[in-house]
Amino acid sequence: MRQRITVLGSTGSIGKNTLDVVARHPERFEVFALSAATQVELLLAQCAQFQPRYAVMASAVHARELAEKIKSNGLPTQVIQAHDALETIASHPEVDSVMAAIVGAAGLAPCLAAARAGKRLLLANKEALVVGGEVFLQAVRSGGATLLPIDSEHSAIFQSLPEDPATWAGRVDKIILTASGGPFRSRPPASLRDVTPEDACAHPNWVMGRKISVDSATMMNKVLEVIEARYLFGLAPAQLDVVIHPQSTIHSMVQYRDMSVVAQMGTPDMRVPIAYGLSWPERVASGAAALDFHALSAMTFESIDDHGHPERFPGLRLAWESLAAAPGTTVVLNAANEVAVQAFLERRIRFDQIHALNLETLSAVPSSNPDSLDALLDLDAKARSSAEQHAMRMSA
Repeated sequence: MRQRITVLGSTGSIGKNTLDVVARHPERFEVFALSAATQVELLLAQCAQFQPRYAVMASAVHARELAEKIKSNGLPTQVIQAHDALETIASHPEVDSVMAAIVGAAGLAPCLAAARAGKRLLLANKEALVVGGEVFLQAVRSGGATLLPIDSEHSAIFQSLPEDPATWAGRVDKIILTASGGPFRSRPPASLRDVTPEDACAHPNWVMGRKISVDSATMMNKVLEVIEARYLFGLAPAQLDVVIHPQSTIHSMVQYRDMSVVAQMGTPDMRVPIAYGLSWPERVASGAAALDFHALSAMTFESIDDHGHPERFPGLRLAWESLAAAPGTTVVLNAANEVAVQAFLERRIRFDQIHALNLETLSAVPSSNPDSLDALLDLDAKARSSAEQHAMRMSA
């Protein structure tokens, strides 16, 4: 029997790579539902190729346009238009697995719905844990869901850990997340005020969406990954480390009590962790190229404290600071960063002002120990409003 899959965010980078892996194994996987924000033509093409039962778009206008085109093309897919449409396709009784690839806090509600419904949840949305925290983990536990990380770093850690999570606390000394350093690893910190959105989105190793590319350039993606790792693997913040590894060959490592280190390596291709998540505990062909060890260049590592990195990536310390602060602080940080990145992409603030905007929002919005989805979303909205006000002042 084939595994029925809902892909949330199917027109983004992760979504497209997921469908590429799915298409390689028609005997194993079946697309049940797809969702997108605004890319009507691409979602239409995906519906034509995979013939899902349902499709969802973020806005009613785009949903009507998609529905008309699906009808005119004689496709069987039904377009759902409802405020809870994403939750519906994420928790549908006939769905086995959900690929959560919606960027930002917008992906939290369908992730919670999938968790409560006991789905196999392939988590590519960092914010489900950064924003959802214990609320999300409780939904996973109460629903009996299977949570599988898709970020390359967290998948690497998952693959490097013992199979039994009950043994992690006794065996693991620390987790080491690797970071490429992005496009500005060697750029003089003083020149960062002149960075353009085009500069920031030109990642040297990975093909990613614009928001994630900017997060990589500021290292805020690593901040979110440290927070996510804290919740995924249940270790103390002091057991989480970050090292810069420009080649992106080692995707992350686990150091054990005996000081041995287990690392996961591979080409920088998101189809590898996606294929692992889809087929776990088995493995299937991903379509990625194999590492050529005969031609592999030297692998190098840099401390985040060396060569001016603290000045170049001032936001990185916010990972540990927010985890040590009151519950809800990570919600505020994530919301502020989403607003800051969008303001930068719209050329309303400078690249070097992203960190300043995040700090100002953290100072202005008190955390409120949110214990429900409504409380999380309320705090998220307050943080966004505050961050937007700061962005307007910066751009004045």
